[in-house]
This record gives sequence, C-alpha cells and structure tokens, in this order.
Amino acid sequence: MRQSLQLKIGQQLTMTPQLQQAIRLLQLSSLDLQAEIQEALDSNPLLEVETDNEALPSEAEASPETSATDTSQQETSDVINNDQLPDDLPVDSSWDDTYTSSTPGSSSSGSGQSFDGDGESYQGETSESLQDHLLWQMRLSHFSDEDEAIAEIIIESIDDTGYLRTDTDDIVAALNNPEIGVEEVNMVLNRLQQFDPVGVAARSVSECLIIQLRQLFADHQLKPAAIELIEQHLDLLGNRDYRTIMRKMKVTEPQLKEILQLVQQLQPHPGDAIAQKPVEYVIPDVSVRKKQGRWMVELNPDSVPRLKVNEEYAALSKSTKNAADNQYIKSHTQEARWFIKSLESRNETLLKVANFVVQRQQGFFEHGEEAMKPMVLNDVAEAVDMHESTISRVTTQKFLHCPRGVFELKYFFSSHVNTEAGGECSSTAIRALIKKLVAAENPAKPLSDSKIAELIAEQGIKVARRTIAKYRESLNIASSSQRKSLI
Repeated sequence: MRQSLQLKIGQQLTMTPQLQQAIRLLQLSSLDLQAEIQEALDSNPLLEVETDNEALPSEAEASPETSATDTSQQETSDVINNDQLPDDLPVDSSWDDTYTSSTPGSSSSGSGQSFDGDGESYQGETSESLQDHLLWQMRLSHFSDEDEAIAEIIIESIDDTGYLRTDTDDIVAALNNPEIGVEEVNMVLNRLQQFDPVGVAARSVSECLIIQLRQLFADHQLKPAAIELIEQHLDLLGNRDYRTIMRKMKVTEPQLKEILQLVQQLQPHPGDAIAQKPVEYVIPDVSVRKKQGRWMVELNPDSVPRLKVNEEYAALSKSTKNAADNQYIKSHTQEARWFIKSLESRNETLLKVANFVVQRQQGFFEHGEEAMKPMVLNDVAEAVDMHESTISRVTTQKFLHCPRGVFELKYFFSSHVNTEAGGECSSTAIRALIKKLVAAENPAKPLSDSKIAELIAEQGIKVARRTIAKYRESLNIASSSQRKSLI
C-alpha cells in the first residue's frame, strides 16, 4: 500500500474544558451557581468578590428587536455569545422556635409556601420530629418502665402523618415479654392517643377523627351526630352521597350542613402539624418591572456576586523570580478570567432570553394567565439565534420575579390550541379559564367537563372534553362528582 500525504479542510468544534465549564454554568440554578462560585473563590486566590456598587450589565428593555451576533452553527457555541476567547487563555489546558401548634380549631395557615419581597420562598420549619415530640411528652407523663418500653415501640411505629401502622399483636411480639399482653398495649396506646397533636397514634381515619371530636368538641351538641356520620357513613361521605346520608341519619339538609362544618374542622393527618418539609429557597435570576409604561428586564444582582481578578496578586508574576510561583500565578489568573468570562456570558444569554420572553408575554404581565400566548422553545431559539437545547438550559431552574409573583421561565412556555377565528390560544390560558370557571361554580351543582368545554367554546376556543379533563387533572381539580358539596 502506497503512503501519501493529503490536505483536507474541515470544521469541528472542540469541547475544551473551558467551554464545558461555560455550558455547565449556564444550566446551574442560582443556588447551585452560588455554591460553584464559592468553591471557585476558595480554590483560586486570584479570584475575589468585587465590593464596589457598580451594577451588572443587567437592564434591558423588553422590545421586539434582539441583537444576536453569536454563532449558531453548533448548540455549544451559543454559550460564548458575542465574545471571543481572550488571546492569553489556553485553549485547553427555644419551644416557640421549634414547634407551632396547629390544632383543628386554630387559624394556622399550615405549611403552605409563600414568597417574600426578595423572591425567596419560605415556609414554617421545625427541627423536631413527630417521634421526638411524642417521646418528650411520654417522659413527662410518669410512665412505668414497662409502659415506657411499650410506648417507645408504639411511637417508633407511627408514621409522619401521625398514624400507627403496626398491629398490636406485632407490638406484643416485638416486646418479647410473656407478661405483657394485648390489653397492656391497648392501655398504653389509649394514653398516647391523648397526646399532642390530637388524633395521633390512630389506626384509621375514622378513629383519628373520633378522637379529635371527643377531645376538642366534647360539649358540642352535634358531636354524637358527627361521630355517627364518621363511624357508619364515612364511605358515603367520601363519595359525597348526601341524599343517602340524610335518609339514613334522618336529618335535613341544613342539619347535615352543620354536621359537615364540624367535621371539616378536624385534621385527618395530625402529624403534619409537627413533621414539616425542609425549607426550599427560590432566588429569582431576573426581575421584571414596569418603568415609564414599558416592561423592563434586569438581572437580580443578589443572585450572582460580581467577581474580579486580584490585580495585586496578578502583578506578582512580574516580580517573582521563582518559575513555579510565576506559572502558578499565571495559570490561576487565566482560570479566574475565564470563570468571570463564563459568568458574563451566562448573564448575557439569560438576559437575552428573558427579554424575549417578557416581550412575547406582555399580556400576561398586564392581565394575567388568561392573556398568556402560546410559545415553545423553537420560537425563542429562532428569535435569539440560538439552539433549542441552549434555550432549554437557560430556562430550566431559572426564576423570574414580577409584580404577579415568582415564576420559573419554563412556566411561560406552552402549546397552542386553535380558535374558531383561526388564531391560537395558549394551554396555560385555557387552564386559567378552567380554574376561573370552577372557582365561580355552584358547589351544589359543579360544572362537568362537557359543560366547561361548552363555556370555553362560547369564547371562541374549541377544546375537546378529554382535553378539559386532562388540564383539570393537571391542576389537581377533582371531578364534578367529587367537587359537589353542601357547604
């Protein structure tokens, strides 16, 4: 075989470590990015946080014109955006603090999530588990050693919702004491069921609710009727078969309403008052506000600190005579500059995408969900001249703060449904219409999926009944039979 030399011209994109870092930074959330920045600050002495009051290049007007001079041949080149690599960079190379009582009769808001003015979501949290709370009460109740051993096993068998998931026979077997029988276990169990939260250690929903009725509403005149309803007709109540309940209990509709009002004050999951979910923080990446009649988009300066190269340390490379020290300073200086460049590229890309999203969805910021327009990743990709996968990275786990709340950028993307006029309607807008119709319906005669489809069709939007059912289920809205209520 004859050997020869051939000259070929071609293009290829080399995934250098620096480019891989830029792509990775682009897809990180704010919290993950802050952790990444802190790790870089700890490992690189040439990198430091800028302490001046200069603002990020963060504000842009939401306008149809979008500057897009970055290359678009390959998806990964979108990360670099409008900037070229610097020439000097190598190509590769107390009690109230821990527990908040939430009895059925209180007005506690539960563990619902809310947002503060800075866009951070917070919710109540306690460091004490339900088991710790019960053990603390047990030690104050003067149990005998034998009863304390029984109580500890029972408490260990209680799940986070407050229910006892182990049979008394299994508890007796676990004690491995022939002198302890089922009667002793039931006696200790009855004592534990008087502990806080009320209804804990119940073995069924009906037992849990009856315990609460007897303790919290002992003198209530409707207590016997409520106990009868729970003991004998709980299945009918779950199916909302009120007519059969009234017939069997021999009560009128107004009387049943009063009984149901009493039952609805009970807590079917008593353990939820103690076992809280961990706090989840949401730091918005961009903020949207109206300024002089136009919606403006700006980066949140609190989400990412401004970094700079420590020039004093960098200047030491000129004065040091040690080759190893000189190489160390130069390499870390280049790493710091590349890291800063990657952050700037991330911010510019995020701002460009958020600017287009706000411009496209101005109706949402003005009028709410019902004015949302259909939009997919390809729409943004074509407008800003980037790859769809880049847009996906930019919008995943990135949050936007506006007067209407905090939303993930993914929230503004939705498919479309054709209208009778030949236009398009966003699926998010249809979901908003469904919520609005259900909120305004008569609880005694809730709207069926077919009726909701008819009402939406009157607004010029043709949606099939099965589509309404799919959207309703995605909103966690029960069917019409399950939404029926006398109250």
